[in-house]
Amino acid sequence: MLTDARQGKFEVLLVWACDRLARSVRHFLEVLDELNHLGVEFVSFREQLDTGGPLGRAVVVIISVVAELERNLIVERVKAGMRRAKLEGQQIGRPACQVDVAALVRDRERGHTVSQLANNYAIGQTTVRRLLTQAAAVPPKGSLQSPLQVAETNRPVSTV
Repeated sequence: MLTDARQGKFEVLLVWACDRLARSVRHFLEVLDELNHLGVEFVSFREQLDTGGPLGRAVVVIISVVAELERNLIVERVKAGMRRAKLEGQQIGRPACQVDVAALVRDRERGHTVSQLANNYAIGQTTVRRLLTQAAAVPPKGSLQSPLQVAETNRPVSTV
């Protein structure tokens, strides 16, 4: 949009609401300033504002400050709600995928590509790579420990 404004493709920018133009007051003011230098007038439909004069510009700035405050309050409420839900034991986010990792590793060892595995198990390729990496990092049950791990477990413990 700013590229078109710089090329002089329009003279008036009409938006539904001030908060649709930018996410912060600073960014909003920078965009308004650039539009002003380019000779583009800003009009907000919902707030019925016109930045043609100094009073309109002042009101737009005040409304943008209130809109940013409202957005920040909503973010804080959502985060507080998520914290409360977590403390109550509710799961936040998507449930963990149920995949037989051993079968996935076996199929990979048989030469299946990551794309084929993703299609066969109905999961994303990134998930396949993550599960394979996690499986490679965990030693299989009953495997021999490294000498360092054995030395650490046989270390004498002193009590004072």
